[in-house]
Amino acid sequence: MRPLENIRVLDLSRVYAAPAGTMMLGDLGAEVIRVEQPGGSDSTRGWGPYAGGQSTYYLCANRNKKSILLDLKDEADREEFLELVRESDIVVDNFKTGDLKRMGLDYAQLKAVNPQVIHCSVTGFGQTGPLAFEPGFDPVIQAMSGLMDVTGEPDGVATKVGVPTADILTSHFVVIGILAALRQRDFTGEGQYIDLSLLDVQVSSLANVSSAYLNADFVSKRLGNRHNNVAPYQVFDCADGPLMFCVGTEGQYKKFCQAIERPEWMTDERFSDNAKRKANEDELVRLLTPIIAAKTRDEWIAILQEHKIPGGRVNSITEALEQPQVVARDLIGEIEHPAYGPVRFVKNPLQHSSLGIEYELAPPVLGEHSHLYVKQPKG
Repeated sequence: MRPLENIRVLDLSRVYAAPAGTMMLGDLGAEVIRVEQPGGSDSTRGWGPYAGGQSTYYLCANRNKKSILLDLKDEADREEFLELVRESDIVVDNFKTGDLKRMGLDYAQLKAVNPQVIHCSVTGFGQTGPLAFEPGFDPVIQAMSGLMDVTGEPDGVATKVGVPTADILTSHFVVIGILAALRQRDFTGEGQYIDLSLLDVQVSSLANVSSAYLNADFVSKRLGNRHNNVAPYQVFDCADGPLMFCVGTEGQYKKFCQAIERPEWMTDERFSDNAKRKANEDELVRLLTPIIAAKTRDEWIAILQEHKIPGGRVNSITEALEQPQVVARDLIGEIEHPAYGPVRFVKNPLQHSSLGIEYELAPPVLGEHSHLYVKQPKG
């Protein structure tokens, strides 16, 4: 039995943050039912590129789910939805603050029909505060959280991360919050409401950058591929391309000096400890650049592995997904859908000793399972 096998999730969400979270619940065995508007309510279904006529963006967040059609603005359909709520454990939505309340489907209404229901709402800014009613998309959140200000080259523009990192992190908190609420329900027998904000998540994920400001009044700035606190810790160009070097400890630095055949740098007053290396980082990088450029990436990787120093190629997406380590970890899966064929995907990274994650359902076409749950299926 999978851990969430007897749990039903009604998924009212769209785009990525919340759908990716409910997908993970489906991976863990939950029955996840996407409740979509007739005609479609998820804009990602129309975002290319496409595979078998399906959006690859939509495909990456919706495996292990079913899809039904209900118009929640229609009184009869709302009643059908509430009937499903009576038999469900979790409701997840990412409607703008206030929208579900206007439809008579906020947590108070859901709790009235099922006191044990757990309702998780994902919004850009949460249910309270001056921005509560404003829309918030991932790039806006990356900008407002400060993340963009510390991403990019020192003399370049503020830069967003190449994937929707605020959405991705929030999807994890969807799962964490729901699992915690389920555990609490085991003790109390009652459900609860989870108010999850993308801005809250991204600000809480500033890690050492926020800690430096809050505790030392230190404002981090863009450093490109360098590290705020450690040196040498960045990308260098080898003879045939870029390689990330992470010399993160004093022990690793001593090994690094041996690896580059500069043992005297261990006691050099400019570089003898990390604080001095950061203070003299430009000089250290200037001296290292021709040394690193003299060998290929494979040569350096062999040297780094010999000395147990972290480092890795700056891979393209093709190289990343086809590298031997990813193949060895069996990270790429495939599900067959009878209507549009095979769907390849990156598997859930959880690898438990006795918890078999299964991939049974390809991302559903719109309304594919309405006949199973809706009295009068639409469209």
